Amino acid sequence: MDTFRHGDLVFDVRDSGPADGEPVVLLHGFPQDAGAFDRLSPALHSAGLRTLAPDQRGYSPGARPSGRSAYRLRTVVDDVLAMLDAAGLPSAHVVGHDWGGIAAWALAAWHPWRVRTLTALSVPHPAAMSQALGHSDQGVRSAYVGFFQLPAVPEAVLLAGRGAVLRRTLGQGGLPAELVDRYVERMREPGALTAALNWYRALPLPGGAPVGTVRVPTLHLWGARDPFLGRTATEASAAFVAAPYALEVLEDVGHWIPELAAERTAELVTAHVRTAGGLRR
Repeated sequence: MDTFRHGDLVFDVRDSGPADGEPVVLLHGFPQDAGAFDRLSPALHSAGLRTLAPDQRGYSPGARPSGRSAYRLRTVVDDVLAMLDAAGLPSAHVVGHDWGGIAAWALAAWHPWRVRTLTALSVPHPAAMSQALGHSDQGVRSAYVGFFQLPAVPEAVLLAGRGAVLRRTLGQGGLPAELVDRYVERMREPGALTAALNWYRALPLPGGAPVGTVRVPTLHLWGARDPFLGRTATEASAAFVAAPYALEVLEDVGHWIPELAAERTAELVTAHVRTAGGLRR
């Protein structure tokens, strides 16, 4: 499966590994694409797992609707359900990083029968995040979110000089130069950055459903050097999981876990799938 449809939108997806392997959905964040898992996927394939990594809403050229209301979390989660349906999968293991991690938390909370196990990379449970904003340094760490919600200004700043600011920000975060170049060039495609930022701009819109308790086996990986996501919300996430839960702290890793800690992540995800996954069949 190279593409799938959700309504009028067409999404690109990398469906690879053993066709009969346990399915693992890989959800990227901002400003990545499915290529964020290029170092992780082969290790999962070697363990006998099948991976499905979509370019999410706003990142697939055929799935860039206009307006921030098209990027509500509920709609993003429905995209993942549409992919599972197109692949003929009643359920799958789900791994999400950054915004993909938020979508993964929500998918597991709202549709637990579709999620065999959850692995959240970097991001805490959304309720833990909300609590931490007023009781820790998380508000300072998340200050960029308010900037990203402004109309037009973020695009002008981030893409000035062929994306110099975005390029410098990603590079300072430790991403290899070739990945920085690819992500920036993708964001320079017409409408791509606006679509990606609309995930943030949809946050204040009314009518969003809260992400409640997760009742599937959950693994949470967090890089201790993450400048955006702090320890308070990370450690508070356990209170929102009513199932086997494990937190793994990667001491020497920052935010970009899929790219910078692919080998260790693959080991942990594989073990999680093989053990906790056996609890839900």
